[in-house]
Amino acid sequence: MNAAGTARQKREPPSKDYGYCNARVRGMKSRLLGLAFFERLMEAVEINRTIQLLSETEYASDIDDAIIRGRTPASIDEALRQNMVRTFQKVMGFLNPEAQDLVGTLLGRWDLFNIKSIVRGKHIHVNAEEIEGGLYAVGTLTPVDLRLLASLENVRAVTDTLVTWGSPYAEPLRANMAAYEKDGNLAIVELALDRHYSEWASKRLVGRGDNVKLARRVLGLQIDSVNLLTAFRLLKSDIGDMEPATFFLSGGAYIGKDLFVQLAGLSDVDEVLDKLQRTPYGSQLEAVVIRYVEEGSLSVFERALEDYVMRRALASGRGDPLGIGVIISYLWAKQNEATNLRIIVKGNAVGMPADRMRKELILV
Repeated sequence: MNAAGTARQKREPPSKDYGYCNARVRGMKSRLLGLAFFERLMEAVEINRTIQLLSETEYASDIDDAIIRGRTPASIDEALRQNMVRTFQKVMGFLNPEAQDLVGTLLGRWDLFNIKSIVRGKHIHVNAEEIEGGLYAVGTLTPVDLRLLASLENVRAVTDTLVTWGSPYAEPLRANMAAYEKDGNLAIVELALDRHYSEWASKRLVGRGDNVKLARRVLGLQIDSVNLLTAFRLLKSDIGDMEPATFFLSGGAYIGKDLFVQLAGLSDVDEVLDKLQRTPYGSQLEAVVIRYVEEGSLSVFERALEDYVMRRALASGRGDPLGIGVIISYLWAKQNEATNLRIIVKGNAVGMPADRMRKELILV
């Protein structure tokens, strides 16, 4: 180790030493799958070929466990999901205290995702098994917690259980339960959950250190994405006497309240895109506008924003080799890999052309 590296080690207290955990993460990152493997998997029309290919990778043990219940696309999908959960838990287990706190705050979005997925499932009466199949136990809620919540009868029961557990997500649910039960408007509940997470995470990611600032930027991009999608939805919604600012989430990186209100008050998508040209999101969304026109679905913009946030998170690992960016970059890359694999497995199962699948992937 050179003199600068030695000095760095001496300056850093043990709670902020990233040398050990980053070395392990870099080793794990070296085993991520590349484009060549995705191309091979897209050619694997037969399920047995899919299983064979994945059994030659880091997913082998999860595949072996899953196919006991059947050599089906659903079993493989479960294996991919469980591998991601297991990998995230492994990484969190060897992080230093500062990294655990910062990364744990960012991964709190998975608690938000899980609770929103359960609430949505209960709202439209999806069965418990199907709900559970889309959940990721990488936040504070354990697999047992998620299984129990998914098995409950309705949104009220989910809320009451979270209250009993003392979950921080109980309060936004409880505060809006009467309005939800009166009008059946799930958007009110989801907005309250989004606001809780954005405010909670923003309060935790405060400080002058480079690691805190980097984590805060990633959080800000996530909040911006939610605000932008909300602004697009408001273009087509009748919100009556409600002020657009009611739907704004604070804590974003580039989308402040004034800009959000301006966006929400515009008349069409083209005007919104013009207004966003001075932000990092302008060119990203402009690039998919033709596809939006063809499909008429805001999911096109949602995917474009996911792509942008993913790429920015991956780029965070190119800075300080002894900082938190290495960890964030790997975890987001692992999530992206698992998502890409699940898209391909499902695409092959329904006969989706490879060109169509490639459009759904985020390839970095």
